[in-house]
Amino acid sequence: MHSGFYRRCFQVGIALVLGYAVYRVLEPLLSVIGWAIVLAFLLDPLQQRLRRALRGRAALAAGLLTVLTPLCVLLPLFTLGAVFARQVGRVLETVQSQNFSAAELVNRAAALPGVGRLVVWLRDNASLSAAQVQDWASDGVQRVLRGAAATGGSLALGVAGTIIGLFMMLFVLFFLLRDGRALLSQATRLIPASATRRERLLQYLGEVTRAVVFGSSATAVIQGIIVGVGFALAGLPSPVVFGVLGMICAFLPTGSALVLVPATLYLAFAGRWGGAVFMGCWTGFLWLAENLLRPLLTARGAEVSTLAIFIGAIGGVAAFGILGLFVGPVLLSFAIALARFAQESAAADA
Repeated sequence: MHSGFYRRCFQVGIALVLGYAVYRVLEPLLSVIGWAIVLAFLLDPLQQRLRRALRGRAALAAGLLTVLTPLCVLLPLFTLGAVFARQVGRVLETVQSQNFSAAELVNRAAALPGVGRLVVWLRDNASLSAAQVQDWASDGVQRVLRGAAATGGSLALGVAGTIIGLFMMLFVLFFLLRDGRALLSQATRLIPASATRRERLLQYLGEVTRAVVFGSSATAVIQGIIVGVGFALAGLPSPVVFGVLGMICAFLPTGSALVLVPATLYLAFAGRWGGAVFMGCWTGFLWLAENLLRPLLTARGAEVSTLAIFIGAIGGVAAFGILGLFVGPVLLSFAIALARFAQESAAADA
């Protein structure tokens, strides 16, 4: 008995030491490996189709996708980051150079039909002055824009880190595309459960991942594109900046309308009623597109909590940077999915 207890303690101790040592070795490469895993997951359907078209030559299919990734994924991402940083700089210059009159803005809002009485009541009864609100808003906008400019300028570096990191990520991506499914199958054999339960768990986690990545992330990207196109058609400045902000806001419960509604109000305050009406209709189009696309993209996905996606995206960005937009919601949804799966298994055994 003592021999068996000692053996288990020794095995656990060795596993902990080796796990810690492996983590320290991989810690500098976590971002590279993380992006390689995300790209491999997104490119896996193409890998399987290309492998079938090439008569089962998985290595050739993975090599072609790995070569095309810098041209079709990273180069557009780098270009978007550069344009985003430049347009954010222009917006920041505009905010700093213009003297916005909060009192004039309140007066214009008071003249609007429908909301004018509410604005007048707030102006007469609010304890804060318009000048204080203006100072706070201007300072907050400038801080957000400076942070956004720094993030946009390092967008491509956030994916690869350095040129060496880029080649390392592509190297890992090749092997994940070629052998990813086999590696996943071998890893799941370590789960202490029957083959049937392991298969059910993998299927459940796969549905959760598809729901988060395609249902939430892909929908957010499409919403950001719609916001940017709307800004460009309405003649508003820096459509790329607000398109990216719309994509980020898509993870919030309010959605990308958080960007379009202020734009509509701005056009109304500026007296551009045609643009305001168009932007209002464009907001309705965005809402319709979101409600049509999300069910289509998650047709085979599991039901995922909106709160988990929201908290996962915000916490993921704080912990992992841009990669956290994908990793955070997936990890949090994984934890919830595992808890549900354990409950279902316990209920089935009872």
